[in-house]
Amino acid sequence: MFKRKGYHGVAMLVDLDAGTSKLENIPETILRQYIGGTGLGAYFLNKYCKVNADPFGPENPLIFVTSPLVGTKITTSSKFAIVTKSPLTGFIGDSLASSYLAVELKACGFDALIIRGKCDEISVLKIEDHKIKVIKMSELALKDVTETENTVKNTFGKQYKVACIGPAGENLVRFASVSSDGGRQAGRTGVGAVMGSKRLKAIAVKGSHKTEIYDPSKLAQIRLDLAKKSVGTGTEKYRTLGTISNVSVFNRLEILPTNNFQFASHKNADAISAETLHSQNYAGNAHCANCTIGCQHFMSTNDSGKSIKGRVEYESAFALGSLVGISDPNVLIRASSLCDQLGLDTISTGVTVAWAIETMERGLLSEYTSDHTLSFGDGESLIAIIKCISQRKGLGNLLAEGTMRASRKIGNRSEEWAMHVKGLEMPGYEPRGLKTMALALAVSTRGACHNRSSAYESDFSEKVDRYKVSEDRGRITAQSEDFSAILDSMIWCKFIRKAFNNFYQESVEVLNCITGWDITVEELIKTGERINNSKKLFNIREGWQRPDDILPKRIFQDKLHTNTNEEMNLSEHDLNKMIESYYSAREWNKDGTIPHSKILELNLDNLGAKVHQSTP
Repeated sequence: MFKRKGYHGVAMLVDLDAGTSKLENIPETILRQYIGGTGLGAYFLNKYCKVNADPFGPENPLIFVTSPLVGTKITTSSKFAIVTKSPLTGFIGDSLASSYLAVELKACGFDALIIRGKCDEISVLKIEDHKIKVIKMSELALKDVTETENTVKNTFGKQYKVACIGPAGENLVRFASVSSDGGRQAGRTGVGAVMGSKRLKAIAVKGSHKTEIYDPSKLAQIRLDLAKKSVGTGTEKYRTLGTISNVSVFNRLEILPTNNFQFASHKNADAISAETLHSQNYAGNAHCANCTIGCQHFMSTNDSGKSIKGRVEYESAFALGSLVGISDPNVLIRASSLCDQLGLDTISTGVTVAWAIETMERGLLSEYTSDHTLSFGDGESLIAIIKCISQRKGLGNLLAEGTMRASRKIGNRSEEWAMHVKGLEMPGYEPRGLKTMALALAVSTRGACHNRSSAYESDFSEKVDRYKVSEDRGRITAQSEDFSAILDSMIWCKFIRKAFNNFYQESVEVLNCITGWDITVEELIKTGERINNSKKLFNIREGWQRPDDILPKRIFQDKLHTNTNEEMNLSEHDLNKMIESYYSAREWNKDGTIPHSKILELNLDNLGAKVHQSTP
């Protein structure tokens, strides 16, 4: 075992079937090639997940990964990644969360926690440094995340940090999340459902290992400088109004998906805007672990019902607001908080419910109407169906499968308005009015994802006309994905990206300062490319084919008109031209597979699992 600055140099492998654990060395070359976070997680998934593994089977690993930045107290760096085979898409699933759990997990003395197998009954994985114990706790069954976290801390000690699932994860809702730090969610791709399939209700961690730094004095100055820049103009919107400020901006730009992507603006958006919520429902700010920005904005209900307080982010406001026709801020706050407590991804929940509302309006869910009546703008039915989804009750059992599987079961062309890519529900960006984002959504290895690239920034800049298709969007999207891969592997919070004067140069300085390496900017850029190719290789071995890179049929069939009567549309032909330019920018084959020469160039022949690729 080696001890590298910034790393512990080992992964902890846990076998839930046997109740055993062991440490495995991580070669320094692998750490340098994949760094940590989603990058190192992708490497381990390729290595430890059997080909064609059942996402809900014991052979699908659930992988928690930290990074060299975790434990250094650099602002926004206290994050962890969860990587697994997604039960929604069947491809790579990864999700990030900011949490004190990240710091404690790193302090346990390993860089990754790889969990395989399945518990006999509801259990908690207790970790103290290298001591691992699986403890049966059936009394936690079907408790929400707050009850679970409190019970675990009361049982083991307040000093333990906890990651847990709610009822949705236990009931294998395919878009269940993992919660930590009192409600911080690793939300997307169904990581909570995989945890539930292992009957693992919670992970409790406590560590005593320090992160060793190569140049502590230099890092102290970097920390100070970055902390100052983190409260500049680049993060102002996150500090003042939060991401929910996008509601009014996107509505004005007519890219706010409404009523299941049938419209691009919401006539009552002002009622759920950041400005309105802050004036009527604001309940305070909060900071993530070791963060100077403080982007979390809590809102409280002010109606006649029981008072509820919770976080409201843009994606929740879109998915549980405009997309389902909701304009009551109290309903939005209740629905968002309920999803967090039950352990549900708010994006997938809202998009799946929006599909169900439209499908019911078209008369295709008649077998469920005696128990469930859904309509756009109906807050009471929204709250009710969220509970049913987490319980897999009635119509909720169908919707717990996600839009792709639910629409395939119902048929009757309902797949045409099922808003997902590869099975992952669409985020709150109207692709007909954001052409670079449209491409990024279609080709993302995670499915419909706004977080594994920052492609939308190009659409919002003066570099391109967001309404028009152009071939340079392939290069822009590939570079954006590689940029995000470095963010998500070091792990930087995306909200600090604009605080850098030169992101790659400053990231190299930080990484070398922590590790003592001599990484160059060129090497770091190549690392981002390697990480994205490693994710694509996993998808290829799991059955990915060229037709999987596509957008929902509604995007091609329906044209939208702006308030100035400008037409927003996207043809499948134009999307395919952009996809071709993306494959070309990546130096992939025309069918989207990766040539062997590229695999060798990026040193991807060491992934450990058999990969399949075509030759040019």
